[in-house]
Amino acid sequence: MFLEINKAEYLGDYRIRLWFNNDEVRDVDLSGSLKGEAFRPLMDKDYFKCFSIRFNTIEWENGADFAPEYLYEIGAVA
Repeated sequence: MFLEINKAEYLGDYRIRLWFNNDEVRDVDLSGSLKGEAFRPLMDKDYFKCFSIRFNTIEWENGADFAPEYLYEIGAVA
């Protein structure tokens, strides 16, 4: 089974709650993952919280995204 994100909710700071297609819910803290040019705009919390679900993961307007497998791995069970 390929992991997909079905729903996402901004929790505050750089944290997001994610609902996966395997019926698990995990909270991720991306504060340590915003490295590199593509992720620089996400350091602005107002920009960070404006994500959408696209192509089975969360994505921001500038095209930055994270693989659902990575998000699942770093997430804590909610």
